[in-house]
Amino acid sequence: LLNINVGGKLFQIAYKLAARYPITRLGKLALYTDPVKKLQLCDDYSVQKNEYFFDRDPSIFHYIFHFYRSGVLWIMDEMCPSNFVEEIEYWGIHLKYSQHCCRILFEEKQDEVSEYLKIQKELEAELEPLDSVKQFEGKFLGWFRKMIWNLIENPYSSVAAKIIAVMSSFFVLISIVGMTLSTVEEMKHKTGKMWMEQLEMICAIFFTSEYLMRLISSSSFKNFLRAAFNAVDLVAILPFYIQILFENLDDGDTLYHEELHKVENVSKLGKVLKLIKLMRIFRILKLARHSTGLRAFGFTMRQCYQQVCCLFLFIAMGVFTFSALMHSVEHDVPGTNFTSIPYTWWWAAVSLSTVGYGDTVPDTVLGRMVAFACISFGIILNGMPISVLYNKFSDYYAKLKAHENEI
Repeated sequence: LLNINVGGKLFQIAYKLAARYPITRLGKLALYTDPVKKLQLCDDYSVQKNEYFFDRDPSIFHYIFHFYRSGVLWIMDEMCPSNFVEEIEYWGIHLKYSQHCCRILFEEKQDEVSEYLKIQKELEAELEPLDSVKQFEGKFLGWFRKMIWNLIENPYSSVAAKIIAVMSSFFVLISIVGMTLSTVEEMKHKTGKMWMEQLEMICAIFFTSEYLMRLISSSSFKNFLRAAFNAVDLVAILPFYIQILFENLDDGDTLYHEELHKVENVSKLGKVLKLIKLMRIFRILKLARHSTGLRAFGFTMRQCYQQVCCLFLFIAMGVFTFSALMHSVEHDVPGTNFTSIPYTWWWAAVSLSTVGYGDTVPDTVLGRMVAFACISFGIILNGMPISVLYNKFSDYYAKLKAHENEI
């Protein structure tokens, strides 16, 4: 018998059984005749007891021991996949010796654990800033850049940092409100326009100062430009300066400032300027920097892009299918709006989304049956991937919040 001591527990295996698997650790131990090679396979050896000691997990070795006796490697659900794989690799036993059903379940659990660890790592990286305090050591004006970095990136470092974080969110909201009010007819007179322009200038100055402070405190200019939040900050301030540039280039031939709603009197320059001014709406994305909920939403979209693409694919399939069916049964009806399949796409889209504006409705019995099938398919479609997205969003939000509280 081969006396094996694993983590303090004694096991006895016949040499003949161990030798049946010569590529395993115990098989080599049974076949080798050189004592030096045998000692290289174990952690220690007791001459008095003729016992080989292995400093490994004895609870998992029970399954290894059973494998040598029966030739089948059993896998229990409660075992950690990573620990089990590490142990069987140490003993030189391949997973192929397990039962097919056990191996499938084990590989699924292994994939789940790997995916969980990957998501956990990405969630932690989501809250970690681009730079750290240690990266400023030994660099030019390191103490000054470290102070600026704490003010801008670490709201919990001081009272001033919290004030700046609150001010950043406040100016974003004020800017969005100002842009909204600037489209109100009563605010387009000279006084209201002047107030809106001054408000926009103050917000742009604050956003520019904030962006420059982040740029100064960054340890790597390349990583700074690649960061998503910094790209959002740049988009938030560019429209203001581009608007000033275009207004200075405007000859005054157009009545852009007075008659923006009259397209025939707006020059090409005015149309571009209008589009640039509308880009200010993207400033609302700056709130994601200090909002765990928005971060969780963005993280959910990145992790569930396959489900989102699948949802859009199903919607596109439904739109094309039901629009074709509706056109085929309604196109002969006098005065129908279903004159062609492309015209029917709008009806299919609003019906699949269960909104149903009612601007286009079928007149025939067959058309109403197709409409009922389209609406039913839309209800089923909305209940499938959306529930998955909601569950994952709730899970990611809870984990981000918990990790944020630990920091």
